[in-house]
Amino acid sequence: MLANRRRSERRVCRNFAKIQFGTGGLPRDCMITDVSDGGVKIIAEYPEIPTEFTVIFSTGQRPRQCKLAWRIGCEVGAQFVD
Repeated sequence: MLANRRRSERRVCRNFAKIQFGTGGLPRDCMITDVSDGGVKIIAEYPEIPTEFTVIFSTGQRPRQCKLAWRIGCEVGAQFVD
């Protein structure tokens, strides 16, 4: 069994969101499957996710700057950097 290396507790959710690459790029749809104080797990059906991006939440939270932590198929883990 893998050890949990998170510094904060994750909360399971199923919220739609958008990912924006760079400034002025068009946001793309994704789904947030869990979130913690330190980052998010995202399902995105496109392979070209850069190492840094912004997550725009549909729940009214402020957009968060992220850094790619890992990727397995369509699932992506990202750390909040702001």
